Amino acid sequence: MEVHQLQILRELGELGSVKAVAETLLVTPSAVSQQLALLQKSVQVPLTRKDGRNLVLTDAGAVLAKAGAGVVAAMADARAAIGAYHDDENAEVSVCGFHSAGQALFAPLAAAVDRSPEPKPRVLFADEDVAQQDFPGLTARYDVVLAHRMDHSPPWPTEQVAVIPLANEPLDVALPDGHRLAAKAHLTPADVATERWVTSRPGYSPADVLAAISAVTSTPSNIAHRINDYSTAASLVAAGGVLALLPRYTAGRALAQGSPLQGTLVLRTLKGLNTRRRIDILARPENLKRRSVMAVCERLQALMVELESKAITGTVAPNIR
Repeated sequence: MEVHQLQILRELGELGSVKAVAETLLVTPSAVSQQLALLQKSVQVPLTRKDGRNLVLTDAGAVLAKAGAGVVAAMADARAAIGAYHDDENAEVSVCGFHSAGQALFAPLAAAVDRSPEPKPRVLFADEDVAQQDFPGLTARYDVVLAHRMDHSPPWPTEQVAVIPLANEPLDVALPDGHRLAAKAHLTPADVATERWVTSRPGYSPADVLAAISAVTSTPSNIAHRINDYSTAASLVAAGGVLALLPRYTAGRALAQGSPLQGTLVLRTLKGLNTRRRIDILARPENLKRRSVMAVCERLQALMVELESKAITGTVAPNIR
């Protein structure tokens, strides 16, 4: 039996006729009769009987109508509860991000939420260092997932997750200040193909770009270190002997004014090769119906615009050419 059938039975008991039920529910009398017939098939005893020209409830029908009223009320309470859950701007929102996104965005997001007036969401952070294909699965554990993939990699499975674009971020070549290639306005794959590198583990953006450099130059990559943390990679570049591929926006804190690495290395754009990675918000579609989740997503979008602006003006990652 279905809730709307129980509601029709209840209304029949209170209103006394099929016609009155139809007028109240704004349906046709035949639709009311059809639903009552379907409900009758689901029970073993008669629920209605003829009383003159009217259809009225039997004693069993009255018992079921009373129980059905409780079901209808419970469903209304459930709808109200989910509505309140969706509308609660103070609700907890779990946010997961890969390491460089966490370093660049978590603290500013926490500060932005803390400064905002009530109501405001309660944000819970976690970092997950996974390969590109594993990001969609994280939406089962977190409300918001910051994910990255290369432009040429397979798109996110939008039949499973909703996608909110955040940025299309270039990976730049990081060189020690004073390196012979630092005098160039920009670099090509041929310029850097034979250099020693610190790069990420396979399956992550820097390793993908380095593999592309190797492919277009037909030169095997000379990989000295496999480091997924960009701050550590930048420190190794500054120490000399290796180059790295650093994301322009999200690795900016490692190079910003006041950081220990300020002035020790420079960034150069890599021409002739697509080095961009997409940074997106992934979420279960139902989670984006929650006001608290959407408030967090909107703040993340604003913070990413700010990071891009600083990188373009040179205040986050200086010496980009």
